[in-house]
Amino acid sequence: MDRMRYLKDPRFAGIEPFENKLWLSSPTVHGEEQYWVDEAIQTNWISTVGANINAVEKLTAELIGCKYAVALSSGTAALHLAIKLCGEMLYGRPAAGHGTLEGQRVFCSDMTFSASVNPVAYEGGEAIFIDAEYDTWNMDPKALERAFELYPDVRMVVIAHLYGTPAKMDELVAICKKHDALIVEDAAESILATFKGKQTGCFGDVSAISWNGNKLITGSSGGMLLTNNEAWAAQARKWSTQSREDAAWYQHDELGYNYRMSNIIAGIVRGQLPHAWEHLEQKKHNYELYKKGLSDLPVKMNPYDEMNTEPNFWLSCMIIDNEAMCRQVRSEKEALFNTEPGKSCPTEILEALAAFNAEGRPIWKPMHLQPIYRFHSFVTKTSDSKVRINPSSGSVHTDVGADIFKRGLCLPSDNKLTEKQIDVIVDIIHRCFM
Repeated sequence: MDRMRYLKDPRFAGIEPFENKLWLSSPTVHGEEQYWVDEAIQTNWISTVGANINAVEKLTAELIGCKYAVALSSGTAALHLAIKLCGEMLYGRPAAGHGTLEGQRVFCSDMTFSASVNPVAYEGGEAIFIDAEYDTWNMDPKALERAFELYPDVRMVVIAHLYGTPAKMDELVAICKKHDALIVEDAAESILATFKGKQTGCFGDVSAISWNGNKLITGSSGGMLLTNNEAWAAQARKWSTQSREDAAWYQHDELGYNYRMSNIIAGIVRGQLPHAWEHLEQKKHNYELYKKGLSDLPVKMNPYDEMNTEPNFWLSCMIIDNEAMCRQVRSEKEALFNTEPGKSCPTEILEALAAFNAEGRPIWKPMHLQPIYRFHSFVTKTSDSKVRINPSSGSVHTDVGADIFKRGLCLPSDNKLTEKQIDVIVDIIHRCFM
């Protein structure tokens, strides 16, 4: 990206780069975190046991409304153990050297980060990707129902809530129950978000949240496995500590992992938790300012069902109307576009923001378009075969995820943004359409 191209462009005359970089979503630390971290250090409990871990598990379960929370090293670790738990429940304990999903297919959200689906491969399974829908950008219930028609033997579904917006969980849960399938709920991005008054993380048979550095609440890293099944929680804790048996020596009857959260990380999370709702309100304020400021442009904000859903507004996103898209071409690693009066595209807007020292991001590239998963099946609501539809067909309705990826972008969404800074970001976006 040629920064000077934008700084010299007459369309952006009078705009000065931000003195300090505006981040997509950075940690917001308040001070209580230091207290609990210091206590861990002073009492010499800095490993994978300690009061902070115990407290964070209890506080998280109470905050979200589930019975058990298991503190782990990352949201990915939580997803891995969640998928492993469901796999053993469905298919039994695997033979030595085999994953719990060896030879099994799993339905997965297509519009998500790769951490949602990679654990299926860890366990030897094959992810089948389910297209998104325009109402929430999440898994399309109609596509999921179609997938069960094509693959009636599938017994596990991994559902992610994109950018903090809940999926249509009443429909998705009903479909999974109808087909006797377990749900792994990826609520990594959606802590505190609710669907019909119930928090995400409470819909899955096993669920996962993330404390990554850019999330609403952070420990710098870390995650949680959530469940109402006491035996499953105990099994996850065992696996997370290398599956060590209750013996005076190191004895192991099954494969384990180094997935337990440290007491230091738990201390940061413990200090963050009292500020959870405060962070949500700040994120929501960002979203509303963007929605108002961009209302006169041919764009829309990432949608949600205002009657039944309350997102956590982790990231504010926008999607450009089809007729307002200038020509944009993406390779695997690069993008090109042609500037056109009255039109723009995600590449131009993101480059313009970056030139003025503000961080945005493309929408997650759908999993079925990722090189690593190019040969996996992809199911849309109109699928009539087990082969994924070619998105180059021209119809935006045959591949919703690819269309959202093409036209959408994530805006700077840090909860420390000021109204003045958002006004400047909105102004830059307006000028991209000049």
